[in-house]
Amino acid sequence: MAEFQINGTTLFYEVLGDQNGKETIAFFNGVMASTSSWSLLTPIFEKLGFRIILHDFKGQLKSGKPDGPYTFDEHCAEAKALFEQLGVKKLHLVGTSYGGEAAMKFAVFYPEMVKTITVIDSVSECDPVVEGLVLGWKILCDTGDGVKFFNAMTPSIYGPEFIEKNREMLAGRAQALKDNPNNYLEGQKILYDTFVNDVYMTDRLCEIKCPALIICGDRDLLKPVKFSQIIADNIPDSEFIILPNCGHVSIFEKPNELQSVISGFVLKHSELLK
Repeated sequence: MAEFQINGTTLFYEVLGDQNGKETIAFFNGVMASTSSWSLLTPIFEKLGFRIILHDFKGQLKSGKPDGPYTFDEHCAEAKALFEQLGVKKLHLVGTSYGGEAAMKFAVFYPEMVKTITVIDSVSECDPVVEGLVLGWKILCDTGDGVKFFNAMTPSIYGPEFIEKNREMLAGRAQALKDNPNNYLEGQKILYDTFVNDVYMTDRLCEIKCPALIICGDRDLLKPVKFSQIIADNIPDSEFIILPNCGHVSIFEKPNELQSVISGFVLKHSELLK
């Protein structure tokens, strides 16, 4: 665990796996998440000998929260600076939701650094329903009550089967936000504004030339399958997978399936099999 200073802001990051690995993979968080959210997916890449980079975007739990709104351009430039600080010249990118949107922007802005991108439960444009849900979360943030916030937004991001089977775990996650650690809710409000104002990029997806894997849960209410279809249709070299009985948070709901499909996709385009 470490901190990286850029433009007066502190970014929290972690480096796992083989520090001298031939291949590097970075994971970009969903908006409500932190580096620990990838704990069910990173082990397979540790076994395969990858160097793994995780970080919180500014505004997220463990990083600084300067005044916003931000832009995805800023997130990408800051991630690029972190990668360069760590000596990375080329890497695989995996992002979920907000992180998937940042990954697509990164592949547009810095194609020379990207071997592959995996985009999970993301969008390249918005509609009134998505925008309304996200702006509703801002109102929940204004209550200052992390438990109410988490419980109220849970049905819009987790699938019904997952909620039914994991009520105790979800209650624990809600309690973890009880004291609004590190001004978490204030950071969330800034990130929601960033998403609503700056997520539009469908017209630029054709500029992504690296192989892309697009994944979406079939029961994703927040960012439905139609948005992933738009992404897959507009990135020239893309593969598209729909996960059955899965809501928006695939990385928690279907980690075994994701380990299989993402590791296979990344290995196919890596130096490890040559």
